[in-house]
Amino acid sequence: MDLTIILTAIIGFTILLLFYITKIFQSSPKDVDEDSEEVEATVEAVVKEDKSAPKPKKKGLDKKAKEAKITFSHPWLLTSLKGHSARVLDLDFSANGKYLASCGEDRTVLVWMTKDFREREHKTIRGNVEYDHALFVKWSPDSKAYVVQKAVQNCVEVYKINKKPDGGLGNISVAVTFPPKHETDIIGMGIASTGRFIITCSDKTDLIVWDLKGEVLQQIDTYHNLTYCAKVSPCGRFAATSGFTPDVKVWEVKFSRTGEFEKVSRAFELTGHSSGVYGFAFNSDSSRMATVSKDGTFRVFDTNIEYSKGQDPSLIISGKYVGDNNNRSIIALSPDGRVVAIAHDKSVRFYSVLTGEPEGEIEEAHGEPITSVVFDSNSKYVLTAGDKHIRVFHNVPGLRIAVQDLETTLKKQSSNSAAKERIETQIKEAQETLAKILE
Repeated sequence: MDLTIILTAIIGFTILLLFYITKIFQSSPKDVDEDSEEVEATVEAVVKEDKSAPKPKKKGLDKKAKEAKITFSHPWLLTSLKGHSARVLDLDFSANGKYLASCGEDRTVLVWMTKDFREREHKTIRGNVEYDHALFVKWSPDSKAYVVQKAVQNCVEVYKINKKPDGGLGNISVAVTFPPKHETDIIGMGIASTGRFIITCSDKTDLIVWDLKGEVLQQIDTYHNLTYCAKVSPCGRFAATSGFTPDVKVWEVKFSRTGEFEKVSRAFELTGHSSGVYGFAFNSDSSRMATVSKDGTFRVFDTNIEYSKGQDPSLIISGKYVGDNNNRSIIALSPDGRVVAIAHDKSVRFYSVLTGEPEGEIEEAHGEPITSVVFDSNSKYVLTAGDKHIRVFHNVPGLRIAVQDLETTLKKQSSNSAAKERIETQIKEAQETLAKILE
């Protein structure tokens, strides 16, 4: 009896176990299919998401794209000088034509060799401006030193360039630091080609004439209300200023025959604009001056005059330039007096002194507004600064205007065969140079 009960229990338990196992296997395929469908749906969603999402860019491609974006080209471009790590603020050629000095917000002054402009590599000598940066840089007449206007300390500092035993340029050291005298920002600084004086001028109305040791010779009022520009003439006799008033005031800095300072006196004025004068420029011998005004015009004057006898400058040409009244323009006059260059924002445009008409333009020369425009002493190149690069361009407008000028002169030479032949040769050479640049 007991055995029968035990056997019955074992058989019953076995049947229940078999039933349970069968149930599991019957339901498993359905559960597995449902799980598989969920996994497949998830996988498909992920794949679709990956296909629609943008693929990450490689760092190398980003760099190349960035470099391509900032690459600048122009038919007139000779080269770009690269050495500064921040925006370049001012440029100046040495009197001997061998060097270019550039100063920037990176607290350096770089000295470039002009003979290297056509080379692939451009050698420089670096001078540091300790704990400050230079707003302006100007060469001394002997090309052995340069002068800077320091931004933060608001003072002038003279740097001497020492020579190496082989005659090359060596290290750069501070020679003289002027005491700060201006109470507001400096808008102009220059040194006379005679080596007799330095000028600085603030954005208010105080113009200071210094000797080279840092002593104040005279301080005068510019009477501009606000002063925008101040320069020393290439001949070394004059200091000139412009600003809120519609004129340019030219002052003579007088010295005795023995070289002693006498006084600063008004020489003459450039008039005719109807609004403030942003800036002005001289040609190489100070016989011409060009002005650019808020009124939208530029003017070129003959300043080879006897002002001491009451003679006034005469107008050579005037014209309209591209720009707006909200941003100041920068003007440069080629040393030969044939070309006016006016920089506005990031572009520079050229105008003929013969006709007053446009003679070409360089659009978007820099990534930031242009800070300086200069011609070399031979009117062969024009240089611009605005970002951390310096652009060196062939003076193509100057060549074109030279051809026009020579052709006009040739027509007047009816009898002198030697003069005609010489002019024809000059025209041919200028045309060949133009063709070579633009080929």
